[in-house]
Amino acid sequence: MTPDRQTLSLDAATELIRRALAANGLPDRAAISVAHALVAAEAEGQQGHGFSRLADYVAQARSGKVVADAEPRLIKGEGTLLRVDAMHGFAYPALDLAVGALCAAAARSGCASVGVTRSHHCGALSVQVERIAREGLVAIMVANAPAAIAPWGGRRPLYGTNPIAFAAPRDGADPLVIDLSLSVVARGKVMNARKTGQPIPEGWAFDAEGRSTTDPAAALAGTMAPIGGAKGTVLALMVEILAATLTGATPSREAGSFFSAEGAPPGTGQFLIALCPGEGFSERLEPLLAAIAETEGARLPGARRAARIAEARSRGIDVPAIYIEQARELGAGHV
Repeated sequence: MTPDRQTLSLDAATELIRRALAANGLPDRAAISVAHALVAAEAEGQQGHGFSRLADYVAQARSGKVVADAEPRLIKGEGTLLRVDAMHGFAYPALDLAVGALCAAAARSGCASVGVTRSHHCGALSVQVERIAREGLVAIMVANAPAAIAPWGGRRPLYGTNPIAFAAPRDGADPLVIDLSLSVVARGKVMNARKTGQPIPEGWAFDAEGRSTTDPAAALAGTMAPIGGAKGTVLALMVEILAATLTGATPSREAGSFFSAEGAPPGTGQFLIALCPGEGFSERLEPLLAAIAETEGARLPGARRAARIAEARSRGIDVPAIYIEQARELGAGHV
């Protein structure tokens, strides 16, 4: 391990973040929920959704941009359409409530959905859909985020990176989990690069003039490159309609930053669907996945993520020392 990084067990990392959040106004239940989500993201290799978010979260809790002690509310919708109001608190406690209600409704009815409104940054969507799949359900989740992607041919961002995630249960194996941002990379990776003083690869983002850039600060002031060109921006529009328009959340073009402590709450949204797969699902799914795994040069989606999680459970996670020291200072009540 290099001096600029330290290894922590998952339990130690979770407790470190929990203490930092609790020292800054989060009730225990919310602090634990957020800590578990950030460490789960680190464990699967999504550093942009892990420790790098902690100082921003604390700053927003202190400024009131996020309501630290918000109590999310479940609102019964029409039929099997549920709704959760995050009350401008952190997304993770609201998602805990949403996932629990969603799984129960889907088990009763075969299919259910839940929209989360007045929410915040929801991290790695893979964490949420895997929870649903472990209940024996097929899961889909989308989320909108502050504007970072321009409509194809434009320069002004209107859509967030608006991720999509999917998970399916498997017999005798971990769920199949797929999680992708509709930008070439998640914006959190660019923010992490800026915080650690690293350039970003060519092709990740554009500056404010629409030119490709390797400077993370210029990228954050510009737009993210969408996956698949024009097709990626169309998918971002679809997610925007589901996660914001349908749920009544703040649209990406109006949402405040997930990173800054100033301004109004982001108020973004998430939308989740759960489906009972029915008889014979596994018998049909496994040959498909086997065919992928047996294809020369191919890799089953999510396999690298699963390997990272297994390694993290056995040996811990490697975290930049600057983030660990920052967490300790925040946990002691210091800036």
